[in-house]
Amino acid sequence: MKTSSRVVALLILALSADIIKEANAAADENKEQEIRKLSAEEVNAFLKNDRESMARLWSDDMVVTNPLNKFVTGQQVLAMVDSGFLVITSFDRQIEYLRFYGDIAVVAGSETVVWGGKMPNAGKTEHLRFTAVWMKQAGRWQEIARHANIVPPQPSASSG
Repeated sequence: MKTSSRVVALLILALSADIIKEANAAADENKEQEIRKLSAEEVNAFLKNDRESMARLWSDDMVVTNPLNKFVTGQQVLAMVDSGFLVITSFDRQIEYLRFYGDIAVVAGSETVVWGGKMPNAGKTEHLRFTAVWMKQAGRWQEIARHANIVPPQPSASSG
């Protein structure tokens, strides 16, 4: 009788562990979909010059290393949008990496943008690599840090 009770207890523990593992996987899937949605909202906010959406998506203390090689705050980015300096007329973002560390999400990938406004490369298409850090604060996800750099043109196979 003791052996069968132990077997039943072990089976219950194993099933409980599987249920918990499946619940955690479902929660991670929900978090991933939420971050992907927020990332898409950020792209749309840039395309529409929607500073209110940007401000909602970003933490008040967000920092950015931007493609112009400048380290700026989120407030400075919003000021660039307000002034008409920072305009993006076309924006495609491909998320290639998304991983959670508790209430922090690290997102990385590539972007293709066409600059507008008073940007130095206005009218040009550029390819970027980016890393963004999102954190759950006060019950909602906000971007807290971002780095984006311009990918230099690659030499063609025929040159050289």
